[in-house]
Amino acid sequence: MKTISIIIGIVIVAALGFTAYWFYQSNQSFDFVSPVTEKIEAVQKPLLKYTFENLATITPEKSQINIEEVIDEEDSFTARVFAYISEGKRITGQINVPEGDVPENGFPVILMLRGFIDPETCSTGDGTRSAAAVFAQNGFVTIAPDFPGCGGSDDPDENSIVARLKHPYEVLVLLNSLDSIPYTLDTSRLFIWGHSNGGQMALSLLEVLGKPIPTTLWAPVSKPFPYSILYYTDEFDDRGKALRKVLADFERDYDVDLYSIDKYYDRIKSPIQIHQGTADDAVPKEWTDALVKMLEEKEVDVTYYLYPGSDHNLRPAWDTVISRDVAFFRKFL
Repeated sequence: MKTISIIIGIVIVAALGFTAYWFYQSNQSFDFVSPVTEKIEAVQKPLLKYTFENLATITPEKSQINIEEVIDEEDSFTARVFAYISEGKRITGQINVPEGDVPENGFPVILMLRGFIDPETCSTGDGTRSAAAVFAQNGFVTIAPDFPGCGGSDDPDENSIVARLKHPYEVLVLLNSLDSIPYTLDTSRLFIWGHSNGGQMALSLLEVLGKPIPTTLWAPVSKPFPYSILYYTDEFDDRGKALRKVLADFERDYDVDLYSIDKYYDRIKSPIQIHQGTADDAVPKEWTDALVKMLEEKEVDVTYYLYPGSDHNLRPAWDTVISRDVAFFRKFL
């Protein structure tokens, strides 16, 4: 019995020793990383999908773009509603198609990205309708997504930060699906037009795609994220209290620099034309001055026009601005 007790004692001591050693080792730093770590992180932090780095490497989903009811019929073009699916959400928009003969290689395409419009009052084509009409009259097919919450689109994500971060991906899905449109399009001649928040989205796309897509920007929001949205919170009923709470929750888990245009200007390879009114009360002229300076330092081909006395919608210089845009896009046909 005494021998058995000794043996049991030795086993217990050895087990305790092994346990202590294992605990010590498990608290040490190792260079080894499990191959499933990235997958676990992606599940735990799903918004990593929308960083500029990841958007530049993933292949966006492909959707069928359906052409729906007629919005307007003019002698020179017809405007219709289109709809597609991105991550399970229906997104509508307006497509203008010129009348007359189709060019040999198809119609050139202008992607149009509008600025912020209150979802409660937003309808398909708002923010792009007038400029799209001029472009269509000049032989361009225009495609202007409404984004979730506008027109016939599904509601956006309840989290306003998440909804905003998804916009570039939603546009990438649209671009990846252009060949499903039942019109003859020359997608090798793709152009981008962006206004205000749509201008920031256009810059984001240029950084993600890294392709020479001629782009024109009207009073683009160009401040880094999240200042670019916090700047406007004095207009909110709660002066931004709810948004700051959502943003604080987001920053606890994510690095905001990974979603901010100012960190990726060196990826822009596109010629850009920028218009700014000096009486703009939504986007200060100083913002656009700084953007142009930064782009020039990155050796981006940028042309900058200032319009004394013009507002955020480039009034009263609108006719001059749109004429310059038509001429700008035609240079690349």
